[in-house]
Amino acid sequence: MNVTGEDRTILLIGSGPIQIGQAAEFDYSGAQACRALQEEGARVVLVNSNPATIMTDPEMADEVYVEPITTEAIAEVIEEERPDGVIAGLGGQTGLNVTAELAEEGVLEEFGVDIMGTPLDTIYATEDRDLFRERMESIGQPVPASVTIESGEEIDDAVDHVGGLPAIMRTTYTLGGAGSGVIHGMEEMRERVRKGLRLSRNGEVMITESIDGWVELEYEVMRDADDSCIIICNMENLDPMGIHTGESTVVTPSQVIPDEGHQEMRDAALEVIRELGIQGGCNIQFAWRDDGTPGGEYRVVEVNPRVSRSSALASKATGYPIARVTAKVALGKRLHEIENEITGETTAAFEPAIDYVVTKVPRWPKDKFTDVDFTLGTAMKSTGEAMSIGRTFEESLLKALRSSEYQPAVDWADVSDAELETQYLERPSPDRPYAMFEAFDRGYSVEAVVGMTRIKRWYVERFRKVAEAATAAQDGAFAGAADLGFTDHQAAAMADGAGTAPEFASEANPQQGPVEAVEADATARRFKQVDTCAGEFAASTPYYYSARDPYSGIARDEVQVDRDAESVVVVGGGPIRIGQGVEFDYCAVHAVRALREQGIDAHVVNNNPETVSTDYDTSDGLFFEPITAEEVADVVAETEADGVMVQFGGQTSVNIGAPLEDELERRDLDCEVMGTSVEAMDLAEDRDRFNRLMDDLGIAQPAGGTAVSEAEALELARDLGYPVLVRPSYVLGGRAMEVVHSDAELEEYIEEAVRVSPDKPILVDEFLADAVELDVDAVADGDDVLIGGIMEHVETAGVHSGDSACMIPPRSLSDEVLERVREVTQDIAVALDTVGLLNVQLAVRDGEVFVLEANPRSSRTVPFVSKATGVPIAKLAAKVMAGSSLAELRAHEMVPEHVSVKEVVLPFDRLAGSDPRLGPEMKSTGEVMGTARSFGKAYLKSQSATGKAIPTEGVAHVDLESVRELSQLDEDVSEVRAGFERHFDVRQFDDLGQAIRDGEVDLVVSREREPLEVAVEESITYFSTLPSAKAALEAIETKDEPLDVASLSERPRERRQWGIRGE
Repeated sequence: MNVTGEDRTILLIGSGPIQIGQAAEFDYSGAQACRALQEEGARVVLVNSNPATIMTDPEMADEVYVEPITTEAIAEVIEEERPDGVIAGLGGQTGLNVTAELAEEGVLEEFGVDIMGTPLDTIYATEDRDLFRERMESIGQPVPASVTIESGEEIDDAVDHVGGLPAIMRTTYTLGGAGSGVIHGMEEMRERVRKGLRLSRNGEVMITESIDGWVELEYEVMRDADDSCIIICNMENLDPMGIHTGESTVVTPSQVIPDEGHQEMRDAALEVIRELGIQGGCNIQFAWRDDGTPGGEYRVVEVNPRVSRSSALASKATGYPIARVTAKVALGKRLHEIENEITGETTAAFEPAIDYVVTKVPRWPKDKFTDVDFTLGTAMKSTGEAMSIGRTFEESLLKALRSSEYQPAVDWADVSDAELETQYLERPSPDRPYAMFEAFDRGYSVEAVVGMTRIKRWYVERFRKVAEAATAAQDGAFAGAADLGFTDHQAAAMADGAGTAPEFASEANPQQGPVEAVEADATARRFKQVDTCAGEFAASTPYYYSARDPYSGIARDEVQVDRDAESVVVVGGGPIRIGQGVEFDYCAVHAVRALREQGIDAHVVNNNPETVSTDYDTSDGLFFEPITAEEVADVVAETEADGVMVQFGGQTSVNIGAPLEDELERRDLDCEVMGTSVEAMDLAEDRDRFNRLMDDLGIAQPAGGTAVSEAEALELARDLGYPVLVRPSYVLGGRAMEVVHSDAELEEYIEEAVRVSPDKPILVDEFLADAVELDVDAVADGDDVLIGGIMEHVETAGVHSGDSACMIPPRSLSDEVLERVREVTQDIAVALDTVGLLNVQLAVRDGEVFVLEANPRSSRTVPFVSKATGVPIAKLAAKVMAGSSLAELRAHEMVPEHVSVKEVVLPFDRLAGSDPRLGPEMKSTGEVMGTARSFGKAYLKSQSATGKAIPTEGVAHVDLESVRELSQLDEDVSEVRAGFERHFDVRQFDDLGQAIRDGEVDLVVSREREPLEVAVEESITYFSTLPSAKAALEAIETKDEPLDVASLSERPRERRQWGIRGE
């Protein structure tokens, strides 16, 4: 049944937290779908567990539920809201899986809820590998030889059937290739199959012939219920098959496939979507190789019957709004009935055409997990991606590498030719693009690099062109490097002898060399429009990319913005990575909305294809560009903007504050960095200056100092007394931060983690063991300060704030302490002349409040605070920065009456070899939110929402001595042990790891690394700190209480000030 017309309620299920394999692409698609459904008169009810996204903003749907994406919670929403239909294909694999479970459990049938768009049978036909193979064979489409098995006994026959090893083991119903891999040995195959069977929702895995080394392609296809089909675009992986498409550099349109092959796969894609009956957008993956025939040979590898990571990339690459069209098709509309908003003349039945090259590069958390092997394979390890647009592949590639903000931790001078070949060229890793540049610097031939990387010659030749242009820049021919795609500042630095392509391909803001000379000689960078039709029709949507274009000589002005209007450039956060997630895109979108509400035009500079800020209709001008001072200044010059906001894009945007001010001044552009000054932001990050400011204000800080040698560090640590907290002074976000307990541990840290030197000092601080840590988010207008919320961490000192669960409102602080917290926050806001957002991290021990750090910019907790309190502090901050006062905005503080818990999602299951214990370095990729009337229930819901629910019975291993490692208190833990014994059969095992593998353990409480690594592998819930173990016990006590499901608008709040008694 098609649900059309007004007065219909549609349930939209989100994808949950940001995690490896499923990032913010569903934030973007869900937001687009909400708008599309409301345009058609539907009432939209949204369920998602992720507070960090704009998708769960109360403004996005008629009712928003931030609840666990479980059948139990969603069944309650269905019973309350009585939707007519549910759209599952916009919530990724998570949304598909839970919709299938709701159907299997009879919930949808009981309440008369239709699955809209793609039928459930089609979902099963694509996820069940045997069914999929049968359907493809029935229409004569070639697929890799494969066998589905349900037990380890079937492995030998299955491997023989597919032609022996190497073979691929694939799991079903999982994210980002979880558990899958190319396998070369039978013992590895048996272990992978055992794990795969456990991960798979239907208890099956598939053994497939290896097509390792073939070219991997994706076709994005759209179909409506009348069988109208179009190809939106095709995308080609630069890396060969054997590397997950989410791990590969991806290019559109394809560059190396002959037209005959493209036409054959295009026809096949249309045949496949019709055979499967998919309605809406879908992604079809092919493998192709040159077999000597005109069209080559292909295989249909996989079909995703839903909006996917690649759908977001295809949407941003072409301008075709796949999620919007999918939502309208699910309502029963036909493609020819849906207007193309970009042209205003064509419909969704019109295939996009592009006259540029798009490149996507992933972003890996390599800097956070130095003990993990980042060899790229069939399972994803990347956390996010950056996209770029250029007129040539070389230009697009260089813009993408800049946008990724990734710098290899390699001194190429120390790498021998043999190591370069085996570790960096033959072995696929995040460093390989830079190693290719290095190889050409050393004189390697194109043939040699092709042979080692197995990357197609066409691409390798263009890597050589980039390397040669960088080398030429060193010899004074810098215009060629700029024309090819380097920035003027990069070309100037290379001309100054600072390095070549391996060092400068992703260097964002070099500040040396003859930049004016480069500008005089190089082709000017101009902005061109993304219009979906390669200029065939006039387009009105302001979506732009920059290009040098020295070849065509076309220099017409394609930018359609009102240069006479007051306007502001909002700088986004770039690719998602650990420490800087989708929270900052939420803040950027709120800033854009706030400016537009104030009558100010807002332009966005960002390069993340997964986000709402880079949707074509979010802002008055979208500039898909690397976030560098030079390229942001180009946007300022083009739009004649009056101001730039760098507060909302996390460290990425803050980092360009100072060089951007310099660049604006150098070019004599009449534009200011708005809000808190760059000088104040720098002061907050400068350890010595910030310490002196706190001393002047009488605000306590942990004792500590800076050391520029090992001897100084040891002396400082001994004076403070162990344990101490150590970290480099030159990085942020907890990277390389450790708690050390002795001289030996400190010496080992200096030897292995950092190289302390006068230009790279380390910070040595008193470790405030057992302190309660707090986060405070506030907005200041230069005079008044509004406290958005005070959050209390579940974990005590020693666990990074970004990895600790936290609650709002706090529950263990006295009125006096809360008063002091408010006072400290206000004093810091005033001292830094804060205009906009401020995040202050505090620790409380023995009633004394210590400041740990202050950041006068957006923070990770802003969306969580806003959703818990109902106060949109990012919007308020943008309006304040634009000149309004808090009094004029009639802003008020609100304190929630229910308890909300933010819990993190950790990537250890995707990163074999990583240390799964929580500590001072941040490792989480995303977050969820659980809200209830009690802390225990809220914590229980938050754990359920992470996908690692707390078991409430069974067998538990409880090692309380080890989990007290971060504590210095001689605490009696007998009650904690008794609590676990009330609910579990608590046992000790001679070989805990093997017991976990054998399925004998349901819960682990320990800080011993080896058994925790096994718990991660086997998806067993564990707790590695005493505070989290206590919280888990409190949660278990609420297991029989109601789930307390409610929409954000129904949660009660009280209008009163934080930290003021009597209110």
